[in-house]
Amino acid sequence: MNETIQLWEWRQKIANLYYEIRSSPDAAAAWRLWCDTRSTMFRDHPQSPIEPADRTTFEGPTTFPYDPSLRLTVQLAPVTLEQITVATGVDGDLSMHTFARTSGLEARLGGELTLYWIEGYGGGVFLPFADATSGTETYGGGRYLLDTIKGADLGVVRPDSTLVLDFNFSYFPSCAYSPRYVCPLAPSGNRLKGAVRAGERLPVLK
Repeated sequence: MNETIQLWEWRQKIANLYYEIRSSPDAAAAWRLWCDTRSTMFRDHPQSPIEPADRTTFEGPTTFPYDPSLRLTVQLAPVTLEQITVATGVDGDLSMHTFARTSGLEARLGGELTLYWIEGYGGGVFLPFADATSGTETYGGGRYLLDTIKGADLGVVRPDSTLVLDFNFSYFPSCAYSPRYVCPLAPSGNRLKGAVRAGERLPVLK
């Protein structure tokens, strides 16, 4: 199987996983499925971001315990369009623009987040963020919560312009695992003052 077909299969598995997450009435059970599936894929799949020599001993991404209080409903408000271009190595430049800003996170997490639309054919929603754990308990460049081009899609905006953001599904970009990747990181405006102790974290030293 060539690399393009392998990547296609990886993307399909991720898309199917997030479909199951969205379809599940039990958020905690969906999170356990997310953890287990990602651990298996990171260990066994040829498109894993883990270096091949390390895969057989890799136990899976480390996560905080599931915290239902970090499954939050936010209101989305339109924002002034702002274009951003990010260099991503051999993949070229990534262009995206702002399209919405959350309302409802300030009291709990010390800030609000901007949602981006990645431009190009088809496009997609992108929500990176950093918080008080970045660089200590989690990857210094921040984490992703939504990246719909890659299949990481937790749900759609409701008719009342609200959206559920479950930070338990926050994950590291591939560049956290290997220098083979160059990833767009969280813009300065998407840094929360609070600590989001949910989702993927750095391994705890024993």
